[in-house]
Amino acid sequence: MSVRVGYFPNNNSLWVLRHQGILERTLPDVEWVDLRSLPQGDRPAPTEGLPSLHGDRLFDGGYDFIGTGSTPPVTAQGKGHDVVYVATSGSRHENGRLVVHEDSPISSLADLKGKRVALGHGSWQTTLLLFALDRAGLTWKDIEPVDAYGNAAQLFLDRAVDAWVGSYPALTRVEQEAATRDLVATDGLFSHRSLWFTRRDFAEQHPEELAAIVAALQESDAWIQQNYRAAAELFAADDGGDVDAWEHALRHRPFGLHPVSEDFVAEQQRAADLFHASGLIDRKITVTEAVLPEIARLVETTRVP
Repeated sequence: MSVRVGYFPNNNSLWVLRHQGILERTLPDVEWVDLRSLPQGDRPAPTEGLPSLHGDRLFDGGYDFIGTGSTPPVTAQGKGHDVVYVATSGSRHENGRLVVHEDSPISSLADLKGKRVALGHGSWQTTLLLFALDRAGLTWKDIEPVDAYGNAAQLFLDRAVDAWVGSYPALTRVEQEAATRDLVATDGLFSHRSLWFTRRDFAEQHPEELAAIVAALQESDAWIQQNYRAAAELFAADDGGDVDAWEHALRHRPFGLHPVSEDFVAEQQRAADLFHASGLIDRKITVTEAVLPEIARLVETTRVP
């Protein structure tokens, strides 16, 4: 059968796998679907909801398997989609953080009240910002979130926003051009893991194909760890970015797939509860309903020593 695997640069593991030919050895009929080539749909205002592209396309024929950050599967469950978690990465807390300009009058999280905060809404950045606000006793309604996926770094440099949930490699450019100060580090607040998920029917009806995808990702991730420079060149060739910045970013990210853990599920549940309380998803969800023990065993058996 033909298996459709979604990919885009934001999930580094799938992006590299797409260019390595590893999965084709076991699934010669694999169909690679660039997420950016699909209809993007509407992006709700960041005060009204969460973008649901990743989950929607998983259920409307776009693809059978996808990797993202932590937010999209929660959004998908919030829309009633029957998703299943496959695996997670290790913590990527060094990949980004909430920053302000060094001379900003904002000295604590509480000072964010009424301020404009740039983020890629619907990504892990929404979760981090909600966790940060909750720590300070603030809510989503206490700030002005600015959805600025591709333009966030420039908005921050132009001081058009007061704070920014930044990540590498974009953060590299900002650190070179401006003096910044961390308002809150990701470490200790949010694990910020990559993750991979699918539909329940695919997981249950096509276990061999799912196993092949997981094993290929493990092999490809091991290759990245031995070839950071070559991997960085794959990303820079796509976006015209700086190879050094991409290499720095990749060297500071964990690779390898891990089974879904209880700690991760608890963190996802906390995020889901905050999304609902903030009016970003319409229903309460139970994250454990998207976890299958047999998939955890599959991921464990394919781990590269």
